[in-house]
Amino acid sequence: MLSPEYRIDELLSLYLSRSGFAKLAPETKRNYTDDYCLFFDFLWGRGKVWNEATDDDLADFEYWRTRAGENPGKVGGSRWNRGLAALTRLYEWAERHDYVVRNPVVMRDVVGRAGEVIRVPQARAKDAKSSDVHWLTPRTFRLWVNVGLRGHTAQGVPAADWAGRLEDRNAAFADLLLSSGMRLTEAASLLTLEMPRTRLGGARYYPGRLAPVVTKTRRARTFYASAPVVGGVEGYMESTRAAAIRRAQAKGRYERLSRMRLVTGVAGLRKKVLHWRDQDGAEGRTPLSEAHVSERMTLFVEGPSGPEPLWLWLNESGLPFRPASWENVFRSASQRCAEVLAGVVAEPPFCTPHMARHSFALYMLVVLHHVVDLRMGLTPEERRDFRLLYGDPWRMVQDLLGHAQLETTREIYLAPVSDLQLRSLMADPGTAEGGERLSQDRVTALLARIAEESEGIQDIDASLVPAAVSA
Repeated sequence: MLSPEYRIDELLSLYLSRSGFAKLAPETKRNYTDDYCLFFDFLWGRGKVWNEATDDDLADFEYWRTRAGENPGKVGGSRWNRGLAALTRLYEWAERHDYVVRNPVVMRDVVGRAGEVIRVPQARAKDAKSSDVHWLTPRTFRLWVNVGLRGHTAQGVPAADWAGRLEDRNAAFADLLLSSGMRLTEAASLLTLEMPRTRLGGARYYPGRLAPVVTKTRRARTFYASAPVVGGVEGYMESTRAAAIRRAQAKGRYERLSRMRLVTGVAGLRKKVLHWRDQDGAEGRTPLSEAHVSERMTLFVEGPSGPEPLWLWLNESGLPFRPASWENVFRSASQRCAEVLAGVVAEPPFCTPHMARHSFALYMLVVLHHVVDLRMGLTPEERRDFRLLYGDPWRMVQDLLGHAQLETTREIYLAPVSDLQLRSLMADPGTAEGGERLSQDRVTALLARIAEESEGIQDIDASLVPAAVSA
């Protein structure tokens, strides 16, 4: 972080590298740093640096960010509160160490949900939404993938001018997010040895294990990916990924890296430990559960033609594709859907990496209720016994998402169905004798009905479904 005069602030460097800020998740650090830069630029226009700010400065900044008519990029309450949280963390640290004369973030006491007294910033917005969640039904997600990531036309065939760069990688990653419900950083930082592989005899779903260091809750978690999705990832690994590695090896890119750790062995079964050697010959070992994102990007193995990254998702140069870069991939795909499908469907689909997680949660809840109520043909008494033994479908989805609180699953991710009576939604179930096709069609119909009755769920009218959906 440089001033407009290209100077480094020693106190800010100390805060960013040695305080509690350094322990935050990479996504949080990136967002908070953006918030700091905005406020510091605002102060610089007033001839001040960050540790000279007053509560009047913060009040004026809040007005500019959220209400000023001259500001073309005003933000809502939730976005303002995130920036305020970033400033609160910084100035509380500065106040504790006497780096500021006065904290510009004025605090006040409020009563929490459990009756406890908590301190919050006085400038905190009261109209902030608790979430801004959107969903896609599976058929709408498939349309978005085919048109946005695979370059199909509205008629369901590849466009003549489509370059097709990395489409198998991008589609495999998007499908993995929807199939597993992983967060962006969790899926984007997978190593090849953490991705489940298909096996003889087959299975409908394959389990994988997320290291606690890459999860938001800092707890290890099992994820599940469907067999077609795992096959898609394997196809990417054996084609586009392998070709990118060969090009990088031929150009000597890996040997020129400033930091590389060559994994020489993996010990342990459940608790794997990576033994490695760096460019200087120094040897070390890192438990896989403790390998953070930045370290994972430096891990390589010796392949038939030289070093190969352990990082699963690579760019065209054969180097690790950074997690934050996936946002641009999804944004570009949504823009293409808007252009290609304008006039074909009422509302062209759009998607973000986190929306795939939302959609997974909604789909899994409907499917789990469908399995319990229909496929097993349980009576009310048997259903109670099933839930005592295996857990309520809501809690199953909570575990799959890795949420610490069930309320997060109910109130945010699954708001469209949180207050619906699913038994009435599943009315006229028929029987399970129709087989898997009948079951899948029924789930699709249920999701379409929920989409009609709820806000935020993207679905396409069956009469307007182009061939691109089933391609």
